[in-house]
Amino acid sequence: MRLLKSLALASAASVVAIAGAAIAQDKQPLTIVSWGGAYSMSQQKAYSEPYTAKTGIKILNEDKSNEALAGVRSQVEAGQVTWDIVDMLQSDAQRACEEGLLQKINPDEWLAPAPDGTPASQDFIEGTLGECFIPQILYATLFAYDTRDFPNGGPQTIADIWDVQKFPGTRALENIPQKNLEWALIADGVPAEEVYTVLATEEGQDRAFKKLDELKPNIIWWTQGAQPPQLLADGEAAIATAYNGRIFSAQVDEKQPFKIMWDRQMFEVDGWTIPAGVKNEAGVKDYIFFATDTQRLADQSKYIAYAPARKSSIPLVGKHEATGEEMLPHMPTQEDNFKTAVRFDTDFWATYGDALEERWNAWVNS
Repeated sequence: MRLLKSLALASAASVVAIAGAAIAQDKQPLTIVSWGGAYSMSQQKAYSEPYTAKTGIKILNEDKSNEALAGVRSQVEAGQVTWDIVDMLQSDAQRACEEGLLQKINPDEWLAPAPDGTPASQDFIEGTLGECFIPQILYATLFAYDTRDFPNGGPQTIADIWDVQKFPGTRALENIPQKNLEWALIADGVPAEEVYTVLATEEGQDRAFKKLDELKPNIIWWTQGAQPPQLLADGEAAIATAYNGRIFSAQVDEKQPFKIMWDRQMFEVDGWTIPAGVKNEAGVKDYIFFATDTQRLADQSKYIAYAPARKSSIPLVGKHEATGEEMLPHMPTQEDNFKTAVRFDTDFWATYGDALEERWNAWVNS
């Protein structure tokens, strides 16, 4: 009897220990990697702070998404995964997924349905979900200009960007081939729906670089997202490519007289990924389920002008938290803004990127 009693007590103690370990596991802090600045702040306000208030689980933030792919690769290959959730561009996530660096995700298991019961797999904007990728926001790279430089009205089309007689001044472009080559072909008369077909040929690539030759004397280059609004504000550029959220912040927070040209915006998707071998999978799944539901994705638009990736979130977009500005007109997906939008083709750049980047660097430095 004493032996049975001892075994029973030991068994009970084991159950308590296991339960305690599970609770401790559930309460472990989560390390989330993102881009920093206003974007990380919008995630913290919309997702992390409400999640911590609900669960008591702390969120540790690291601003390292600019090196996310390399960081995930080194951690997974070493078997020492310290990042729980990593914010990545869809193109990087696709590459990491193909390399086996990310956990595959069943959206209808990991993600909440829409309020009307629509499964998550059917509620995200078409083409945004990936095998290892959970979209958060859709953002645009586009042209913007300082209205003080164009009192009679600024450029309205991509072709206008190349018209330096009618619209004089310096153009600030990002120092990468992506998007610049596509816009060059559009300016040269290639229909947007045919751009990637043309750019896949040697003749099309020659054509794009030749068109950029026309504009090159008027170009200065930027490499960081904060630079284009500053170049416009300082008068160093009259027209600049930029992320739409950066221009919105300059317009609303800094009262800069900038105007966005939505023609042929190039839109991309940004979202969550989970490194393969993540230790606290249960905690990660709980956070992801919460942070990607319809209301949470709509809430992020209170803080930054990027569109939620869920279709059911778009009608819930409201006002900017700090200024009261109606946010829907600033969304890349707003009907008028989205009329001529061009989807950035991550598959194309995965195939042709290395060769075109090599040619681009030679062209820039020539």
